[in-house]
Amino acid sequence: MQAQAGDDEALDGFHDECGVFGIFGHPEAANLTYLGIHALQHRGQESAGIAALGEGRISLHKGMGLVADVFSAKDTLSRLPGSAAIGHTRYSTAGQSVIENAQPMVARLSPGQVAVAHNGNLVNTEELRAQLAEGGALFQGSSDTEVLVHLIARERGGSTVDRIQRALAHVRGAWSLLCLTEDSIVAGRDPLGFRPLILGRLRGAWVFASESCALDLIEAEYIREIEPGELVVVDANGLRTLRKQESQRAGQCIFELIYFARPDSTVFGRSVYETRKLLGRQLAKEAPVEADVVVPVPDSGVPAALGYSVATGIPYDLGLIRSHYVGRTFIEPSQSIRHFGVKLKLNPVSAVVRGKRVVVVDDSIVRGTTSRKIVKMLRDAGAREVHVRISAPPTRWPCYYGIDTPVRSELIAASHSTDEIARYITADSLGYLSVEGTHAAVATKPRTFCDACFTGEYLVQLALPDAELNK
Repeated sequence: MQAQAGDDEALDGFHDECGVFGIFGHPEAANLTYLGIHALQHRGQESAGIAALGEGRISLHKGMGLVADVFSAKDTLSRLPGSAAIGHTRYSTAGQSVIENAQPMVARLSPGQVAVAHNGNLVNTEELRAQLAEGGALFQGSSDTEVLVHLIARERGGSTVDRIQRALAHVRGAWSLLCLTEDSIVAGRDPLGFRPLILGRLRGAWVFASESCALDLIEAEYIREIEPGELVVVDANGLRTLRKQESQRAGQCIFELIYFARPDSTVFGRSVYETRKLLGRQLAKEAPVEADVVVPVPDSGVPAALGYSVATGIPYDLGLIRSHYVGRTFIEPSQSIRHFGVKLKLNPVSAVVRGKRVVVVDDSIVRGTTSRKIVKMLRDAGAREVHVRISAPPTRWPCYYGIDTPVRSELIAASHSTDEIARYITADSLGYLSVEGTHAAVATKPRTFCDACFTGEYLVQLALPDAELNK
């Protein structure tokens, strides 16, 4: 099998979605929000922004790039006064990577201003956009968050909070969002709870975050998750639930636990680190192999590799070292140096792998080009055998709920068997975790989590023709 023309290791993988953070009732709201979205940087590296509420008006600063770059000027945060703020760090799953799509997005309604920060993906965006455009709405960008802002603006009568509630009745798909009004923060999740949203407390202030690691950084107390289908508001009167929309089942994204969330976070009520170790232990049961050393693909493969090592008794060691100074600027290198991409990120430790049978543990294979290069690097470093083990099932279907994935025709497991993939990546053997084993490892009943990327069983009807699903 040939790699597709133009394949690049930077594109050979799932990409993070977005991170949201908010705080209400703290005099340093913008400063703490900066720290919060900095802790969530792994969820999106294309743009960042903060909207703050002070003296009855919302101030906004956002830009393209990493959080530290967007807020590098010394006086930037001081120009965001107030005791309430929301922040966002973005990777584009819907809409282009341009400043017009950066969040939070701010609009002025008749009751006052509103700022919106959203993590997820609305599956009926195009239908809503067409309806809104026909009604005279003018769009500056191409993101589904802008569609949501227009829906809120279209509502008539009642407070801004009332309009947010009514607007959300029109959307389908995945959304964990924060809305900052002129006197409150509204937070909510879709009825299936695809994306996480955490509630915390900091010395009288209420805190919201995509992951608990953001609470840890500012030393906030973890309270609970915003429940699937729940919409809450916090204002001068405290925190209260506006509504709770029940669903027949949960649809939390299983890839949050496998890959996306930081390992030091708690999401969906589970330790990400411990869950990934359990995935590795289960993988060892299902795909054992005689070997001398277990090596993770850092960083996301580390906990699963540890679990695999403990379950098999095969020693664990760092046979691949990751550079943490490779930015997203390498996505489109010149053709003459394109093949150095993986080597910029990973380098083998010859002393660990030379002459040994190596088990290399990773969380996924998407196109297969990166895995192929990793196997070659290990062999060039002297590995006698290279056995690849994946702590998740084969990825056969794209995600439409807030993760940027290739189309199905570019997912190697959609059209090739495990043996064929093993031959392509030149591994001595390849083993995946089963769907059943994955659910068992995260201690859930069958179908509690969304696993559409493995099974093709989408939980929310998609506004896509079959040709689009299968292309």
